[in-house]
Amino acid sequence: MATTYIDTNQCARIKFPGQGSVAEIVNRALCGAEKVVGMLRWLVEGERFETEILRDRHQLIYLMEGEGVITLEQKSYPVSKGAGIYLGPSETASISHAGAATLKLFHLIVKNN
Repeated sequence: MATTYIDTNQCARIKFPGQGSVAEIVNRALCGAEKVVGMLRWLVEGERFETEILRDRHQLIYLMEGEGVITLEQKSYPVSKGAGIYLGPSETASISHAGAATLKLFHLIVKNN
């Protein structure tokens, strides 16, 4: 198995108004990933990211830097660097920025089969 080096600083960032910026760092085009997509996401003051309902996928969101608030099933939890959440198929969550620094997230989506 070959090792693929991906310079995440060179991956294109896409800005979504009110929802932060995102860069795909693992996908089929970058490294041949068949059933997984990995992204870095950045949120600043006033921004909020809401996960999609994905019926055939699992999601993992890990907070790499900053502080935020995760809302699950209408309950909010303050979180900071090192926190993470797992979402099974059809589960959703939202994450909003809190604190002074940019909130940086690693978001992994894995297909069931």
